[in-house]
Amino acid sequence: MGDRRVAVIDPGPQSDDHLRALEAAVADADEVVVLVTHGHPDHSPGARPLADALGVDVWGLAAIDGVSHPLSDGDVIQTDAGELVAVDTPGHARHHLAFHWPVRRALFAGDLLLGAGDTVWVGEYPGCVADYLESLEKVRGLDLDVIYPAHGPPIEAPALAIDRFERHRRERIRQMEATLAERPDATVDELRDSIYGTKLPDLARRAATMSLAALKGHVEGSRP
Repeated sequence: MGDRRVAVIDPGPQSDDHLRALEAAVADADEVVVLVTHGHPDHSPGARPLADALGVDVWGLAAIDGVSHPLSDGDVIQTDAGELVAVDTPGHARHHLAFHWPVRRALFAGDLLLGAGDTVWVGEYPGCVADYLESLEKVRGLDLDVIYPAHGPPIEAPALAIDRFERHRRERIRQMEATLAERPDATVDELRDSIYGTKLPDLARRAATMSLAALKGHVEGSRP
């Protein structure tokens, strides 16, 4: 965003053609800031090569590989299209930022929400489910007309989308509560095979296992 003072958000994977196109797009800018929302391979690997080519820093959370200008919640990035404000939004990833664009009442959401559907993957670390719900509540409090997710079209009804993603996550929690009430000793692998079957591809199997482990941990940790 911007023309002379530009922010590039999530350059994506390290693709030579893609990075050359980004370099060309900002060639006439006076100042460029490269921002990353989180460190997943479809978002951040291109940031460091792009920044090096432009002679600038990568801005993001300090724990993300390649970041040379650490950001914290509430930090402001200046562009000629308006300020961007860093919003700490863990859940999908332990280290995840969204960027609030107040003058346009907009949010660049990374993978906090998607442009379609009602769910993102939440299973990366213990406590991620609670973090995700807190992050949704945090962005609910922003004055938004539109959310720009990293995947899918713009979200033109932010409040409804946040409600939808929260409702889905809470329904998954309720399903896990009911399952554990019936099978309190079930392991995560047993739950996965019962819910998804035993023939998942390896990557899907790993993602399902981590997601169910996070839900199980959330439910067990919430018990009095």
